This record gives sequence, C-alpha cells and structure tokens, in this order.
Amino acid sequence: MSEIRMTGEIRTDYDCETTGLPAERWGEAVFKVGDEEIVLEVSAEKNIIVSIMAGDDAVWKGTLEGLKKFLKS
Repeated sequence: MSEIRMTGEIRTDYDCETTGLPAERWGEAVFKVGDEEIVLEVSAEKNIIVSIMAGDDAVWKGTLEGLKKFLKS
C-alpha cells in the first residue's frame, strides 16, 4: 500500500462535504460552470507544486511559495 502524503477536502453550499480523500503524489479538483472548466491540482513533491487552469489557455503552475508570492502582490 502506498504512503498517504496529503488529503483532500471539498465543500459546497448544498451542505455537501467530502473529507479525507487520500493521495500519495497528487490531487485535483475540477469545477465546471457552464462550458467553463476550472482545475486546481496539487502535487506533493519535495517542493509542493500547484497548478491552476481556467480553460485551455489560462494556466499558472509553480511552487506553493511562488503562489503565495503571486497572491500577495
């Protein structure tokens, strides 16, 4: 059995909640709004890697530290 290195959680305003989703290397949350798709992916590597995708053309990928710096600016 693989090592659980992170867990995922999703909540909605319909009082739906899923917690404790186990992952060894990566997890992904996908939200579809009409024809649009928004994806958040987290990789539990030596440095945590985060990817945010909104459609095919709008993508940001970097380390967790890089995301924190981006959001603070």
